[in-house]
Amino acid sequence: MTSKIYKNYIAGEFISSDRFFDDINPVDGSLVARVAEADKLMVEKAVVAAKMALKGEWGKLPLVERCKLLRRIADGIEARFDDFVDAEIADTGKPQSHARAIDIPRGAENFRFFSDLARTVSTECFEMDTPDGSGALNYAVRKPMGVIAVIAPWNLPLLLLTWKLAPALAMGNCVIAKPSEETPGTASLLAEVIHEVGLPSGVFNLLHGFGPDSTGEYLTKHEDIDAITFTGESATGSEIMKVAANDVKPVSFELGGKNAAIVFDDADFDAAIEGTVRSVFSNCGQVCLCSERVYVHESIYEKFVSELKIRAEALIENWPEGQSAELGPLISQEHRIKVLACFARALEEGGNLVTGGGVPEFTDSRKKGSWIQPTIFTGLSEEADMVKQEVFGPVCHISSFASEKELVEKVNNSKYGLAAAVWTKDIKRAHRVSRQLEVGVVWVNTWFLRDLRTPFGGIKLSGVGREGGLHSLEFYSELTNICIKL
Repeated sequence: MTSKIYKNYIAGEFISSDRFFDDINPVDGSLVARVAEADKLMVEKAVVAAKMALKGEWGKLPLVERCKLLRRIADGIEARFDDFVDAEIADTGKPQSHARAIDIPRGAENFRFFSDLARTVSTECFEMDTPDGSGALNYAVRKPMGVIAVIAPWNLPLLLLTWKLAPALAMGNCVIAKPSEETPGTASLLAEVIHEVGLPSGVFNLLHGFGPDSTGEYLTKHEDIDAITFTGESATGSEIMKVAANDVKPVSFELGGKNAAIVFDDADFDAAIEGTVRSVFSNCGQVCLCSERVYVHESIYEKFVSELKIRAEALIENWPEGQSAELGPLISQEHRIKVLACFARALEEGGNLVTGGGVPEFTDSRKKGSWIQPTIFTGLSEEADMVKQEVFGPVCHISSFASEKELVEKVNNSKYGLAAAVWTKDIKRAHRVSRQLEVGVVWVNTWFLRDLRTPFGGIKLSGVGREGGLHSLEFYSELTNICIKL
């Protein structure tokens, strides 16, 4: 029985509450920690503290000093690197190699990247003529938006929280962050690091809880929240947008996806297989960018299905600390029920189960976890539920195509529009097809390769706005034009 408690962080203090919920390890169902759920009064206290910080020391702090503090946060994460890795694994069950190579390093890098970018970003200045000949000068100044609600998901908890937090702080905002109730660990550690770094009281606040009738709803409905940024399910984003519309609050959403991987007949076959294994099964398929629809040219379709089946069945589901671990569990038992229901509907609709579709058998405590088999389907129509709806698990449906025109129509026949991966050696085709795809991100002969300066986000039900580089700084700041008559 653990005695670990995750508290809220409000106005520079760690605060408990009268209500707690369990943080469960999806590997074996064990209890990681008890988490203090924030109530309405705590949300109010956090908002008041953030508003006071804006008017106080933080609001007067020079940009260069803010950026130094962000770099110290990055140093603090790295100083407790192993603690962050352990917390990430305990909450998500992902392989240790993934947490060490991607999640925690990117969490630290986000602070350094946006610290450096904020110090170099420019604004506009225009000279203009006036009828009297004396002229005028117009220049823009960048100001913080105010108090930002940051609502982060459970699949990449630290990475995606800091992806929003770092640019918000760099632009001088104050933040109230709500991590997912499934993954409070690394956010709680981050609050400890920020406390040690010495950000002024109220600049960063952390509130634990759920969505409806809990912390998330109280936060998004608060009239003194100036902007909301959210990563998660499209349906939740839609509800938040409705609330934000009442006060015309700016929103930045990165939502669901039903992403396609496209393999042309001239593709490097081995590279396409390797890339598709990653894009389908990474993080147990729980990445918004994962490929759940795979379209393969008819001339290599059978060979591709056969090889992907072999690779999927060879994936090792092991304890996260195991050197051979390639696939972790789903985030929760509840989510596994949802994913298995999607598999069942696929079979009901006439799908051909190539491999997987069930729960792996374990003889140790992993049988109490949320494990699931890597799964491949074929044979479904383009209107089948498995092909239309996001599953968010280690599964894909593979279908064939004959022509480029047919392919583009199939890929674009989706209410989502986040990402796609294109595998081809023909650079003209790569350019041509990429421009036609109705998505926010296209990878050619790779997947999940990110330059932090580039725009990131989706269209349709996959999101509103863009994050990354200058696009993040633009969202987290307001421009005021100043016109001076000379």
